[in-house]
Amino acid sequence: MRTVTYGGAISLDGFLAGADGSIDWLHHSKDAQDIMSKYWKDVDTILMGRKTYDFAVSSGREVSTGKKRTKDMPRKESAVRTYVFSRKLQSIDEPGVELVKGDAVEFVHDLKCRPGKEICLLGGGELAQTLLGAGLVDRIGLNIHPILLGSGIPTFRDPGHRVKLTLSECRQIDGGCVLVNYNVLHAE
Repeated sequence: MRTVTYGGAISLDGFLAGADGSIDWLHHSKDAQDIMSKYWKDVDTILMGRKTYDFAVSSGREVSTGKKRTKDMPRKESAVRTYVFSRKLQSIDEPGVELVKGDAVEFVHDLKCRPGKEICLLGGGELAQTLLGAGLVDRIGLNIHPILLGSGIPTFRDPGHRVKLTLSECRQIDGGCVLVNYNVLHAE
C-alpha cells in the first residue's frame, strides 16, 4: 500500500502561513533544498485542498511542479499527478491536475491501494484533518522554523481522536530550523 506524508515548513507555534497567507518568514537553505530534492524523488502524487490550490495559482506556480510560471513556459503534463479536493470549484484547466468533488476519504483510500510511488499531502490543515481522522496519513514531516507567528493557518486541526506518532528523525538544519519526521501509529 502506498504511503501518504503530510507536513511542510511551519512556525514554532504550529502555523503553515501567517493570518494573511504570508510565507515571507520561511528560511530557504541548502539543507532544506537537499531534503526536499530527496523526498520528491519518491513522490508521484500530490493531494491538496482548494485553498492551497488557489494559493499556488495566485503565486504564479505550476501546481504539479511548484516551479514559477513564465509566459513562454509550455503547459505540459508533469510526471507528478495532482488531485485538488473541492466542492466549490467547477473545473480545473491545468495539465496533470484533476479536480475531485467526491468523498476525500474514499478517494484517497482507493488511491493508496493503486500501484505507484509515495503520496504527498500539501497545504492547510482542513484536508489533513479529514485524512488524519480517517487513518489515511502514514507520516508527518515538519521543518520547524524559529519564529512565533502568533496566528495564521494551523498545521493541525482536531481529527476527532488522538493520533499516536513515533519519531523516526529529528535533527537541526540550517537557519536554526529543526527537521522532525514521525510515523503515524495506526490502530490495529
